Amino acid sequence: MTDTPARLLSLLSLLQTPREWPGSELADRLRVSPRTIRRDIERLRDLGYPVEASKGAIGGYRLVAGAAMPPLLLDDEEAVAIAVGLRAAAGQAVEGIEEASVRALAKLVQVLPARLRHRVGSLNAATVPLVGGGPRVDPEVLTTLASAAAGREKLRFQYRAGDGAETRRLVEPHRLVATGRRWYLVAFDNERDDWRIFRVDRVREPQPTGARTLPRELPAEDAGAYVAARLSNRARSYTAVATLHAPLHRLQDRLGYPGDEVEALDPTRTRLRTRADSLEWLALRLASLGCEFEVHEPAELRSYLTDLAARAARAASQGGTT
Repeated sequence: MTDTPARLLSLLSLLQTPREWPGSELADRLRVSPRTIRRDIERLRDLGYPVEASKGAIGGYRLVAGAAMPPLLLDDEEAVAIAVGLRAAAGQAVEGIEEASVRALAKLVQVLPARLRHRVGSLNAATVPLVGGGPRVDPEVLTTLASAAAGREKLRFQYRAGDGAETRRLVEPHRLVATGRRWYLVAFDNERDDWRIFRVDRVREPQPTGARTLPRELPAEDAGAYVAARLSNRARSYTAVATLHAPLHRLQDRLGYPGDEVEALDPTRTRLRTRADSLEWLALRLASLGCEFEVHEPAELRSYLTDLAARAARAASQGGTT
């Protein structure tokens, strides 16, 4: 790549990915010599971009935080993905993110080319987020975990288990997984010498250590599969079995939570077996499927739905009185 301005923009776009970039890899990507990469890094620093260099087996160049946030470089697909993600953020389990998402979206849409504004508008108009009822997550905690995972950096944090016990953990973050109701961190726990999943809403005071780690092989196809397997193996308070009066193909987009087992009984009925830690969540899931259903078990869920239906009927009948 002989065009210096274009090469600098391409280099900056690579460096904005949160990872270490060896000089040799950058040179291969941009089809120039390592010496040219070193000169281009100095040019970016002269322009105010805080590029940090580190030595060692996994060292290289990375863009770090500076006194001000430099302009971001996004290709068309990245810009559309961010705009749609910000639009949907109000439906995610992240504490206080709704207002910040609106401000960020307004700034992004203002500078989008007309062709991309049309794509974003079409996607937003056709999308209705389902707001979940799970615990809220501190966005600063989520950002810290994501940065540590992307940069392969060891992390310390305080963790509260389900029984209330508090422990201090030292982990190698791998990936964040969002299940709809909750966020989970998949990480290798150094003190327990094993892989673990952590509910992000129970993580407190995450602190990056600055220590870099080499990649580890996850004992699963991917982080999502690992979380699903771990959750399905844990003891749950309730296992529900229900017959849904709708064909499987019509329900597939609304099913698929960790632990779900789905079977087509015939062209018009589907069997669902699922697990959850509350009757309220099971009732909400079934009611939100948009079809008639029969609950076979547990008996507690049938009783809860009966009480819920009675309360809803009373509320509807009293709605017109003053």
